[in-house]
Amino acid sequence: MRAALRAEWTKLWTVAGPCGLLLGLIVATIGLSAAAGAVVTCASAGCDPLGPGLVGVRLGQAPAAVLAVLMISGEYSSGLIRTTLTAVPRRPVVLAAKAVVLAGVVAVAATIAVLGSLAAAGTTARPGDGTTLRVTGGSILYLVLIALLGLGVAAVVRDSATSVGVILGLVYLFPVIAQVIGDPHWQRVLQRIAPMSAGLTVQATGDLGGLPLSPWAGLAVTAGWAAAALVAGGLVLHFRDA
Repeated sequence: MRAALRAEWTKLWTVAGPCGLLLGLIVATIGLSAAAGAVVTCASAGCDPLGPGLVGVRLGQAPAAVLAVLMISGEYSSGLIRTTLTAVPRRPVVLAAKAVVLAGVVAVAATIAVLGSLAAAGTTARPGDGTTLRVTGGSILYLVLIALLGLGVAAVVRDSATSVGVILGLVYLFPVIAQVIGDPHWQRVLQRIAPMSAGLTVQATGDLGGLPLSPWAGLAVTAGWAAAALVAGGLVLHFRDA
């Protein structure tokens, strides 16, 4: 496992793409949040003080997902996957190493992005407040889980363009469908099972009783998507020829 981790770390930092995508995650998240903070004021008593500072997570998740896809599908397109599996014959170890390295670098970038977003948006929340800690930590975990979901999808699909389409469709298409459907029951069902709609309930600060899921339960739904994708990806990697 140690050798596999070292190999994945080396591969990640010896090409230009991952660095650009991690920077894109940070810039996209902070940029959109700063723009939201510039146009949204929080003067009323019922206003969410953290809302403008967190909206950028919805955009920042896209570079995180693309990075995850390229970590494995890029090896299939270049043929490097054969070398990887020759060096580390235990295929589940390969996927586990990729997941650990991916989670680590996305967590660092997500921390910078989320904290930078809250500062750029001029939020008034107290740093030591329990709700602030939950919202901040939950947003970072959400970005990590979306990246792991992308890794699992790419391990199943293998093709980069198709994998990116699948993961972005899973993330962004569910909320659109929920808005189009007129039936409130099915709207709520989609909000409860969609990886983004459910996961981002962790950012809620008010009217928690009116949410489709509680904040941590919603994040658990996203974790379930990521876990299922990784298990499926591990099985495909194990049984299918490279």
